[in-house]
Amino acid sequence: MSLSEGRTSAPALTRSVEAFLAEPGLATLTTFRPDGSPHVVVVRFTWDPESGLARVMTVASSRKARNLVANPGSRAALCQMEGFQWVTLEGTAVASDDPRRVTEGARRYAKRYHQPPPNPPGRVVLEIAVDRVMSLNC
Repeated sequence: MSLSEGRTSAPALTRSVEAFLAEPGLATLTTFRPDGSPHVVVVRFTWDPESGLARVMTVASSRKARNLVANPGSRAALCQMEGFQWVTLEGTAVASDDPRRVTEGARRYAKRYHQPPPNPPGRVVLEIAVDRVMSLNC
């Protein structure tokens, strides 16, 4: 979801949180399996403050993508940490194979991590419309 698709604003973040999220770090992504149990995995991701979207590149067959497909409108959380600093981004998540959205996700990934993401068959982008941000020491 972008701001033009119904959201009126992205969450306001402090400069120090924005700077922390701009670093090419890793995060844990939490989604929920169909039985309600959490699935937690380490991922690379991007944060787009203008749209309020966090994006993760993956494949449709991954557990994280299947969790979102099985439960439309479910929530997900990304938590980036370094030492005693962390930022968690939470929101409603979707898995998309729309070529424009996948291309945008890949473009942002390449910019943040200074290399393109893997491009296996079945690549999708997970988009989290962030509506809650928590942080410590940022």
